[in-house]
Amino acid sequence: MKKNIYYTLIITCALALGIVVSCNKDIEVSETLTPLAPASLDEDAETWTPIDANTFTIDKIVNVVENSTPKVFNPPADITSDAYKAELATIKDLQSKLTKEQKAAIEYWSGGGVLRWNQVLRGLVARYNLPPAPKADGTYPVPDAENPFADPNFPFANPPYAARAYSYVTVAQYEALKAAWHYMYQYKRPSPYKNDAGIQSLMPETGLPSYPSHDAVLSGVTAEMLKLLFPAAVEEITLKAAEQRNAALWSGKASTSDIAAGLALGKSVAALFITRAKGDGMGSAVGNKALWQSLEDGAKAKGEIPWISLETPKRPPMLPAFGKVKAWMMTADQITAGRPAPPPLTSSAEMKTEVDEVKWYSKNLTRERLAIVHKWADGAGTYTPPGHWNDIAAEYIRDANYSEVRAARAFALLNVALHDAAVCCWETKFYYFNPRPSQMDPSIKTGTGVPNFPAFTSGHSTFSGSAATVLSYLFPSNSEYFLGQASEASNSRLYAGIHYRSDIEVGLKQGKNVGGFAVAFAQTDGAD
Repeated sequence: MKKNIYYTLIITCALALGIVVSCNKDIEVSETLTPLAPASLDEDAETWTPIDANTFTIDKIVNVVENSTPKVFNPPADITSDAYKAELATIKDLQSKLTKEQKAAIEYWSGGGVLRWNQVLRGLVARYNLPPAPKADGTYPVPDAENPFADPNFPFANPPYAARAYSYVTVAQYEALKAAWHYMYQYKRPSPYKNDAGIQSLMPETGLPSYPSHDAVLSGVTAEMLKLLFPAAVEEITLKAAEQRNAALWSGKASTSDIAAGLALGKSVAALFITRAKGDGMGSAVGNKALWQSLEDGAKAKGEIPWISLETPKRPPMLPAFGKVKAWMMTADQITAGRPAPPPLTSSAEMKTEVDEVKWYSKNLTRERLAIVHKWADGAGTYTPPGHWNDIAAEYIRDANYSEVRAARAFALLNVALHDAAVCCWETKFYYFNPRPSQMDPSIKTGTGVPNFPAFTSGHSTFSGSAATVLSYLFPSNSEYFLGQASEASNSRLYAGIHYRSDIEVGLKQGKNVGGFAVAFAQTDGAD
């Protein structure tokens, strides 16, 4: 299903709405987007249940917008006012002078902001998914959010970090667009091209009200979340967001006041989610030497062989306390209650049988199995397993012709499940601290890199089970395909010699259970 298509994007950067400079960026995307013509406008989106009511509700954002000093934005000026007529005149002047680069930007964003930003997010994850190299003394530096340009750059966008990043961006986008829908249908200001026959409509006409501009809302909330998560890319992110707003202006979709209000609203919603992110436990997920040693000592005290890093020099385990990071759909008690039963004891005959099976696959890695291993490797320098499932989902979301707010809902549901899968899987991994097959039998030759964390349960399996469950709910006619892809992703880890059968089978089941929480929420959120 995946396609590798490379776009060279000329980003048009706005220092102000009327002052434009340009810079070049090569951005890899995985699906071609066509001009968005939504099947429904989803006028009632503001009534849909928020994913995290403790962080966001429409009432909370209305309170922020209307009671802040100064106000986030004021009601729009009448379309007959001189001020608004001047805005329309500005658009006509800009359209009479559009450059090739500006027209390309309009075309680029015509495919839908939610889908475009998802592509950008996947690209950022891949770029920053690089484990730090060891120092001369054999220790490993930790990326520092307070000094993101240091060596190593912040972040190391490994699978748990990536799952969390995908979830924060997509949930914040979803709630921000619902807030935009609230105000757009409160004010019902038509787009500029409807108010002045001299203004061309250079993007598909949807009939959505323009104040505040939902494109600007999306640019504002996304840029703020991405700057928090990928601070070393702040300039690129800022320019990309400005380009989206300019495309809305140049295309006749939104005026300068529409855009200013939308930008302010998007940033206000982002602030709520940034506060949540700063208190969700991620800051202590790396742990420390005392924690790392206690995990090893605890496994030994149970008579088990503890997991050890197979890298040289030995690398600290990846985010051993990520299992305590706040989930979206599950409580801490539900995570603990859902923890799978233990894997086979390392000294048991059952474990020996599992090790022997892994060894057989490592010796019989056929061309077909190797292709599956490579397809699902999703290692360093990639958008990770959660990104792989976002890539799969994007084509279905595109082809469904969803409105921007419904597309945001689909990505949000997928990514809260993927985040919660990461939390549950990492809680399980570091609770049991189970060794990898090639640690149990060093003669096992792996078909891909050995991840630097315990074996049970398989992350790929847990991610894939959760994603397939959510996508099967969203696109039921394609359920067989999603479940088949999840099974293939899970099996790829056995074929590669890095997971036991119990890891993948239990992980897949664990993921489906986690995905079920997101589906149960979606079934009653009022969007269907």
